[in-house]
Amino acid sequence: MSTPSRARRGAALLALLPAAALAQPVATLPPIEVEAQAPGSLTAPSIAEQRRALEQAPAAVRFIEGEDFRNRYAFTLRDMLADTPGVFAQNRYGQELRLSIRGSGISRGFHLRGVEVLQDGIPVNLADGSGDFYQIDPLAVRAAAVYPGGNALRFGTSTLGGAVDFITPTARTAEAENILRAEGGTFGTWRLSGQASRVFGDWDVLGSASVAHADGWRQHSRSQYEQFNANVGYRISDNIETRFFAGAYIVRQQLPGALSLSDALNRPRMANPQALSGNQARNVWAERIANRTTMRLEVGQIDVDSWLIHKRLYHPIFQVIDQDGLTWGVAPRWSGSFDLAGLRSELVVGARYFAGTNDADQYLNNRGSRGRQTLSSVQRAQNYELFAENRLWLRPEWALVTGAKLFRSERDYQDNGRGLQNSRGAVTLGRTYDGFNPRIGVLWQPRPEIQAFANITRSTDVPDFSDLVQSTAINTGFVPMQAQRAWTVEVGTRGRLDRFGWDLTLFRSNIRGQLLQFLINPDTGLTAVQNAGQTVNQGVELAGRVDLLRDVLAEGDRVTLGQVWTWNDFRFRGDARFGDNRIAGLPPHVLRTSLTYARPEGFITPVLDWVPQGAWADYANTLRANSYVKLGLEVGLTLAPGVSVFLDARNLTNKRYVSDLGTIADARVPGTNTTVFYPGEGRSLFVGTRIAF
Repeated sequence: MSTPSRARRGAALLALLPAAALAQPVATLPPIEVEAQAPGSLTAPSIAEQRRALEQAPAAVRFIEGEDFRNRYAFTLRDMLADTPGVFAQNRYGQELRLSIRGSGISRGFHLRGVEVLQDGIPVNLADGSGDFYQIDPLAVRAAAVYPGGNALRFGTSTLGGAVDFITPTARTAEAENILRAEGGTFGTWRLSGQASRVFGDWDVLGSASVAHADGWRQHSRSQYEQFNANVGYRISDNIETRFFAGAYIVRQQLPGALSLSDALNRPRMANPQALSGNQARNVWAERIANRTTMRLEVGQIDVDSWLIHKRLYHPIFQVIDQDGLTWGVAPRWSGSFDLAGLRSELVVGARYFAGTNDADQYLNNRGSRGRQTLSSVQRAQNYELFAENRLWLRPEWALVTGAKLFRSERDYQDNGRGLQNSRGAVTLGRTYDGFNPRIGVLWQPRPEIQAFANITRSTDVPDFSDLVQSTAINTGFVPMQAQRAWTVEVGTRGRLDRFGWDLTLFRSNIRGQLLQFLINPDTGLTAVQNAGQTVNQGVELAGRVDLLRDVLAEGDRVTLGQVWTWNDFRFRGDARFGDNRIAGLPPHVLRTSLTYARPEGFITPVLDWVPQGAWADYANTLRANSYVKLGLEVGLTLAPGVSVFLDARNLTNKRYVSDLGTIADARVPGTNTTVFYPGEGRSLFVGTRIAF
């Protein structure tokens, strides 16, 4: 074993122990010594470099290192992001969850809207903006960066939710050449994964694979996930490097469906009868190829990203959704630093073109098999974007950030006139969206470990095809929705002072045309989407920690208290029907408290998750989920260099609660089906071991 390998592993362990104490590590306080980090390369900078660059943003951006979730059963995005303030990620079953940042897609009860998911800075979303999470394997993630709202402008993103970038390791940044992991737990859960990497002169190659199976806590929720990721880099010269990324993903997930509130709390393990009779499921086969080529110039550098994603979906629900789509794109970007009138200026200028086509067919659901065809259609999306962001250091401790994005998004829908719903021949409909999104911000850094910031950004959310193509019991058609537009103001501070660390942001978004979803029939999954009038999303995002005790039982140990609090206050403003009611979908308060005892060879962390008030299920604010408190326990132990074991116990009191829900207009209306609640999992225990060599 080489000395650098030992150094990297030792640094990783030292980082893990204090990080476990804080549910969200403070962005300005990298706990890893830079000299122990792998140096990275042109196309994949080291984790320390990426953290350092992110910290200079005058915004509530947050960096999560893989060590923070390494000794948990990290299977979903929630397991990676649960400790991040401002991010709401709640599981339904398998890897299906709701991801919302600052109310993005607040009422979207499935998949993804309003947040761009990136892998190594390259989009994972489809061309219309929709997306899934199955391409993100937590065991193949080295770090994650969260950019709320317009703070993701340097990637070309300017939606209300912003972007989350999942950074995968390369052979030059990997912790070790070989990593093996085995896990098992309740509900018939097991997972095996492995990673191997090598450097051959100017070439480097890394591959990782995971296979996960679970019988599921609920009836009819068995799942099987097979995920493969790889990248190959070639250093053409000291100033030019190219890297290819490849991935393949197979998902087989049974769907147990939603329940009434009474059933969710009293008979939570049952499946919805319609989910059983229709053998409802979500099966996906997807492949992804991407490339980044980086050229370092005398002034700055050029990065050119390109990608191709193929996705096949077989999804028996109210009908059988059968889709086959292709997404492709290219994104050149120049970044550099130079003097402007004697002041240091850092500039990013870029463009993105990405497009896609999706053959979208539907059939009657014959117990999970195709019946008679009801729809034959093609969905096409094209996006043209130009963006720039400049950071000007007016004084050593003051920076002014300005930026803007110019975009044009085209959505075309072709009904081929085959099936039960249309016999008139092919019909093509569409809508084009144009916009200009500016931003301005300021950063004050009086000391290297303390920052304060303020900024204002404009965001635009273009409807995806789940919004634009809406179904009733007898018809599916194109509905030309408006884009959702918002101005967001945020102020905040982050830093460390002796034993204390903090990350605090207050934000307010004034929104026009917010895209809100209503379940028409929860049993069938039929939904309608409408543009609201004026709405306001505002809240507080807080993460803090304090070392209560140091050198308690041995030199170098500590007891640390960590607290995460997200407050969501999302409301209508003078709506004709709902007045100033709260917008349904998310609970107003989400808190997570941890108390960690850590020492060089391991840690133990009791965790408390508290939702004081459940989310409203209807916009009339007459039906809501329950409040709850959950207790968990996380334990990690290093047995030998590179060998560790962990225990992750969840919901120790077997609390019955609602983890997520769909939204309806008014639960009081006679005949309204309120089967919209998804019960959270009961008591569970997962154990695993990890070997790095």
